[in-house]
Amino acid sequence: MKRSLPIAALLILAAWTPSVSSLGLSDDQRRRLEGGEVVVLDILPPGRQAAAAQGGTAFSLVNAPPEAVWQLVTDYPRHVGLYPKVTTAEVLDAAGDHTLVRYVVGVGPFSFRFHVDNYPDAGRRRLAWQLAAGRSNGLFRENWGYWQVEPHGEGTMLTYSIAARTVLPAFLTRGAEREGLVDTIKAVRDRAEGRS
Repeated sequence: MKRSLPIAALLILAAWTPSVSSLGLSDDQRRRLEGGEVVVLDILPPGRQAAAAQGGTAFSLVNAPPEAVWQLVTDYPRHVGLYPKVTTAEVLDAAGDHTLVRYVVGVGPFSFRFHVDNYPDAGRRRLAWQLAAGRSNGLFRENWGYWQVEPHGEGTMLTYSIAARTVLPAFLTRGAEREGLVDTIKAVRDRAEGRS
């Protein structure tokens, strides 16, 4: 009897996958997700709700196991090619549940640095981040968000949520964060599925 309880619990966990309907998406959004589209909602990640912050939350289904997707989003030096315009990603400090990464972004002939405190939770496959206080952060005044990697059928439900505020007026950057959401989640999906 003692042995059957853990086996039953494992079977229940193995069979359980979060349903797309539990995400609060409409029928149309669920159909689009199932059809391979990236769905973006105008919902900023939890945390400070700065005035003029822009961003949103993107969802995509990935035809790869959650562990493979989790490895991608936490392989910081390989973020080059995942995040738009990132030319360098260097780990400056890593200790347990915290990793400090310096990113360099190229915009035309210019480049800008910023530093991000990452907080990976491998048990929940959730990576939260925010700008590192007291570091040079180039164009950013604020930047925070998270990745969430969850099993879905034989693949993965991937969520990417970001909010950002730059030194530039909001009307100049409006739309850039939303476009970046789609480009980034597609880049992770393509790499996880072996298409890049």
